[in-house]
Amino acid sequence: MIDREDMLELTRRMTISRNCLTRVAGCYVDADGEFDGSFNINFRKLSASDQEKNLRFAKTIPFAETNKNLKQYRIERGNRPDASMWTLLMTLRNVGLKNDAMMDTFYDLVMEHYQAEGPYAIFMYHGSYDVPRKGKDKEYQGESEEVYQFLVGTISPQAAYQEPGKPVCGFLFPAFTDHSADTRHINVYQSDILHPHRELEKNILGVTAER
Repeated sequence: MIDREDMLELTRRMTISRNCLTRVAGCYVDADGEFDGSFNINFRKLSASDQEKNLRFAKTIPFAETNKNLKQYRIERGNRPDASMWTLLMTLRNVGLKNDAMMDTFYDLVMEHYQAEGPYAIFMYHGSYDVPRKGKDKEYQGESEEVYQFLVGTISPQAAYQEPGKPVCGFLFPAFTDHSADTRHINVYQSDILHPHRELEKNILGVTAER
């Protein structure tokens, strides 16, 4: 189960004044499902308006209704054959998205399986949050407890050419559990729980529902 307070702790760092996002990479896919351009840029090099827009997109995932629109799943890790997505996401997290070839691998996997009714955009954000230590009274102290590095992935229909609309699905990896990184789990977002994009869970991320 996802603790709502953990998610709110992250969203409070997704503002212009307290921004914890460091980089954004994205890919555009046309109506025929074909690659239509990509980018990979330091978040601070975006214009102020683009920073605000992208913070709004990224915040959609952790700000979603927990355990309803945003659910926790187990993701296989290690050297198992079905752990390839875990390995890819961990590597992209560790390099801060600064590997275009690996980003292309992720885009290709999404384009192979994602079921869209028109052009869409795939965005990935890297964030780095210096988690403050909590005392025995559960009050935050000044010193850092750990640096939580994370990825937020979003898939959105294009509202206009290379202009994404609100994300319809996405994920947060690794999960932020008990004030710390949880690399055994990933949180998956679905905007429409009655018509979810199960292909994101099953075919792209390869995750398993918690029992």
